[in-house]
Formats: sequence, structure tokens, C-alpha cells
Amino acid sequence: MSKPKGYWIARVDVSDPQAYDKYREANAAPFAEFGARFLVRGGRYEVAEGSARARNVVIEFKDYETAVACYHSSGYQAAKAKRVDASVGDLLIIEGYDGPQPA
Repeated sequence: MSKPKGYWIARVDVSDPQAYDKYREANAAPFAEFGARFLVRGGRYEVAEGSARARNVVIEFKDYETAVACYHSSGYQAAKAKRVDASVGDLLIIEGYDGPQPA
């Protein structure tokens, strides 16, 4: 039986696009190291309920433990330091669901 995948779900408002670009450049190495795969990176969206931020991102990892390890890695923390003053956002690390689907 395989383990459920892990995900980062991020909602971000960017206040300094040039500085945020430096964060994106810096996060490439840790994301590659931990096998991150972007499922959503910007794109169109509709706010059906609640509130939203300008940018939405969903990143897939092989499992929850890998998603958490990537976030806490020294490589990602160095990248994150470039993002802190360039944006405001929410980041959730969550385990996927690998059970039965409704019929």
C-alpha cells in the first residue's frame, strides 16, 4: 500500500515582485532536491466562498514527511528569507487522501 502524497497549499499577495523573483530563483534547488511538483502555480481562479489572495500555488511531494522536510530544510529556509519582506501569505502542509472515492 502506497503512502498518501503530501502537498503545500499556498495563497500569496506579492508586494515586491522583484524580490519575490529572487525567492522563486532560490527555491528551485530545494524543490528539486525534495522532488516537488507544481500542480497549481498562479492561473485563473474564482472565489466561490470566503476570501482569496492574488496568487495560489499547490505543490505535490511524494508523501507528507517529504513535504514537511522540504519546508524545514536549510535550503528552503534560505529561500524563504528572501520571500518574507516581499509578500504576505498562508502556507498549509497537508497529507493527501488515498482512500475510496464516491461512486
